[in-house]
Amino acid sequence: MFRNQYDTDVTVWSPEGRLLQVEYAMESVKQGSACVGLRSSTHAVIGALKRSVSELSSHQKKILEIDDHIAVGIAGLTADARTLAKWMRNECLNHKYVYGTPISANKLATDLADRHQRTTQTYVRRPYGVGLLVASYDKFGPHLHQTCPSGNIHEYYATAIGARSQSGRTYLEKIYESLDSMTKDDLIMHALRALTGCVSGDGELTKENGSIAIVGKDQSYTLLEGDELQPYLDRLELEGGDKPEEPEEEEAESSGDDEDEAMDV
Repeated sequence: MFRNQYDTDVTVWSPEGRLLQVEYAMESVKQGSACVGLRSSTHAVIGALKRSVSELSSHQKKILEIDDHIAVGIAGLTADARTLAKWMRNECLNHKYVYGTPISANKLATDLADRHQRTTQTYVRRPYGVGLLVASYDKFGPHLHQTCPSGNIHEYYATAIGARSQSGRTYLEKIYESLDSMTKDDLIMHALRALTGCVSGDGELTKENGSIAIVGKDQSYTLLEGDELQPYLDRLELEGGDKPEEPEEEEAESSGDDEDEAMDV
């Protein structure tokens, strides 16, 4: 993208009817590390690729706990995600204090989308440069919501966001019709298979750069990383599944990965 006279503030419309600052924020989501989500009739699972800015640093967390029944995966600016996560935790605590019950998934996701949207019509503010996958479980069952910097919100059976996420979405489109009947372990394996196609270049999905979060029926928030994730990776290796081919339209996104790391996405 290039600069022009209509992108100096988020409230300025271009002659084509576009808010360029919002589009720039959405571009930061496309260049963030990949995150996938999927749900069955009993569980919701989020998988994320963690990125390390150098060999000397640790991998950044890409899955955040909001409540016992809510997990969030992020793609984009990690600092913005931490701010939103802190606000979401406060909303969960306030709702539980006032009403005595956990907050419903739809209410929290809708309020989150409204918070995104307010920044798109306020002078001297910028949109949040992060996309969120919100996996949750309430009395109506499991849910998977996606929000973006524009304030849009969607509920999915399965989806993927971030760099090279088209490969993950292509895989999920093939199996989503059978998701309802899958077990928790099946969902985890499908999330790992989708993530495999999102790894850049000759890289591999390992216990260091992969993480999985689970919420569901009789299942409070559980995070699988490191040695806890390794048995699933071993099972994936035994299956001998080849890494899905990366779609051509995603090649342009991969060229900006080095710059993204410096931007903490």
